[in-house]
Amino acid sequence: MKVSLFITCLADQFYPQVGVSVVRLLQRFGCEVDFPADQTCCGQPAFNSGYVNDARKAAKNHVLAFKNAEYVVSPSGSCTSMIHHYYRELFSGDKVMESEVDAFISKSYEFTQFLVNMLKVREIPGSFPHSVTYHPACHGARLLGVRTEPLELLRSVADLTLVDLPRSQDCCGFGGAFAVKMSDISGAMLNEKVEHIAETKCEYVVSTDLGCLMNIGGQIKRRPSSPIPIHIAELLDTAMSGGTPR
Repeated sequence: MKVSLFITCLADQFYPQVGVSVVRLLQRFGCEVDFPADQTCCGQPAFNSGYVNDARKAAKNHVLAFKNAEYVVSPSGSCTSMIHHYYRELFSGDKVMESEVDAFISKSYEFTQFLVNMLKVREIPGSFPHSVTYHPACHGARLLGVRTEPLELLRSVADLTLVDLPRSQDCCGFGGAFAVKMSDISGAMLNEKVEHIAETKCEYVVSTDLGCLMNIGGQIKRRPSSPIPIHIAELLDTAMSGGTPR
């Protein structure tokens, strides 16, 4: 199976190790992975800020960059949901691009969604002897329906203790431009989320989206004895390799 990696802006700029982990895991489960060099931003920041024409330009480049891909996998439910839910709106009436967008959507997956539903991964060999709590990122859970897949993967890891997160369904307050435009509300939501994470007394807090982890991590660093934020791909890669998360 051939898979093209759609890396996100946050992974590219701040968390490249997550992209490396995604590639390693896909290869371990039998995939041939490539990286289309023409890819850039999916257009979500521009779209959410009202710059529709700029978002359309970014989206068109993105669709064409993956034109020849068999499958497209990303470590982000947020960026993948942008593709699934808003690309058709951006190109409504453009018959050529509508066809290209439909093809792109049909082959685009969030990372855990692809592992569980397409590769049929039911067990992660290896060990992660730590306590972990899981934050379900809003876009992945609510827009893509990625709810059980990350938990199935985490529960399959030997020696991993999964601790329930109180009010796990609550947003962490990031939401991209929302955190900038409505910082007071965003900050209050974040404080509440981090308080619930602290209640678990876990060693790691894991999620499928780096935006959430960056937001949560920034607040966690201000507190003593706080859990380490980690993307699920990096955790699973660590479990299989027997190493230590970077």
